[in-house]
Amino acid sequence: MNDTPPKAPPLYPKSHLLAASGIAALLSLALLVFPSSEVEAKRTNLSLDLEMPAEQHAQHEDATNSAEATPQGADSPFAQVESADSENETATVIPEGQSEQGQLATAPALKDPNHREVVVAKGDTLSTLFEKVGLPATAVHELLASDKQAKQFSKLQNGQILQFELSADGQLNKLHSKLSELESISLSKSASGYTFDREVSKPDVRNAYAHGVINSSLSQSAQRAGLSHAMTMEMAEVFGYDIDFAQDLRKGDEFDVVYEQKVINGKSIGNGNILAARFTNRGKTYTAVRYVNKQGNANYYTAEGNSMRKAFIRTPVDFARISSVFSAGRKHPILNKIRAHKGVDYAAPRGTPIKATGDGKVLLAGRRGGYGNTVIIQHGDTYRTLYGHMQGFAKGVQTGGSVKQGQVIGYIGTTGLSTGPHLHYEFQVNGVHVDPLGQKLPMAEPIAKAEKQRFLQMSQPLMARMDQDKASKLALNKR
Repeated sequence: MNDTPPKAPPLYPKSHLLAASGIAALLSLALLVFPSSEVEAKRTNLSLDLEMPAEQHAQHEDATNSAEATPQGADSPFAQVESADSENETATVIPEGQSEQGQLATAPALKDPNHREVVVAKGDTLSTLFEKVGLPATAVHELLASDKQAKQFSKLQNGQILQFELSADGQLNKLHSKLSELESISLSKSASGYTFDREVSKPDVRNAYAHGVINSSLSQSAQRAGLSHAMTMEMAEVFGYDIDFAQDLRKGDEFDVVYEQKVINGKSIGNGNILAARFTNRGKTYTAVRYVNKQGNANYYTAEGNSMRKAFIRTPVDFARISSVFSAGRKHPILNKIRAHKGVDYAAPRGTPIKATGDGKVLLAGRRGGYGNTVIIQHGDTYRTLYGHMQGFAKGVQTGGSVKQGQVIGYIGTTGLSTGPHLHYEFQVNGVHVDPLGQKLPMAEPIAKAEKQRFLQMSQPLMARMDQDKASKLALNKR
């Protein structure tokens, strides 16, 4: 008995199957040669999307798939390049760390086919960037030789954008670059060559307010309050005569600051000076107001007009070791005899900066016997300081000139009668040598009587602003 089931008859005749296979093959060939309108449309849309101006592109991405949109902020691994003209804008997205030189922006919009943008990458030169936009090497030489200031275009920085405007025949009409938020430079073709132009925008300056409470450190509290590191250091310097920020700070200390904020096109681009500040340390409150007198000199004063600083800083060298103190009976290490040491010696490495301890006039910046290279400064009618054994003088310090407190006037050395690198520092009161370490230092001059009213008219609104802003902030925190 045969158990093999009988074969099922074919559904279609063999001739029909052969015909269907042939038709399928023809259709596949047709699709390869002639893409469908849907496929072609997808390709067209992709091309337009890459060339879309930045703002429209962002809107399109948000509308289609916001979850996959790439952030364009400062922390993004991509940098978006935009032209200044929104109507003829082109854009390119360049990955961070791209090694290829001179990334050329995507093809410009049809309205301005002769606009090109190049983003400077590591290793680029002006010649390589010109080559990217199809300009010959001779164009670089012609541009740099046209104006002395044109050489600024050769000082390239990573991420800098160069914008090229070309003529219909491919010649360079204009080269433009933005150096910062405030400054841009350009070269425009003229009959005699190229004309250089610099545009500097002046930011709007507005007053801003910050309040902070010390929890662990000044820097962390100031950062939370929105102050930059530079402003934090400035605040510490302003109050540094009254508060030792290394040892005196306590949890719960607080500060208020009114400062200048620089804004352009509604965007903050940096901060200016501290205009007024209040610092409460261990329950005691100190105030400071910045005031520029009629001579143009700026200093900080208390709200009542007293100086925030002393007329002299205690030491002229930072992080130095005292190697010899003021003494009437010291044995001179070189002369080997008892000789009064009328100053203090600060030992420090050769080349360490030396600062003027007060404002004054330079009576001498030169050689002086056993002192070697020496600077002598007269501070008003009463005080005089001397700085000896210097290696050399700071730039601009010369006999007859003026210096400001804290200004670097020279560098530690071993000139004159010296056994090693150090500074010999002397302090005189009415021509008499005194111990710089034991001398009670005078306060700097308060606001001049003639300017006191002007100072109060400026300081009182600033102090009121701090009080008002602080009250508003505290009220918001209680809600």
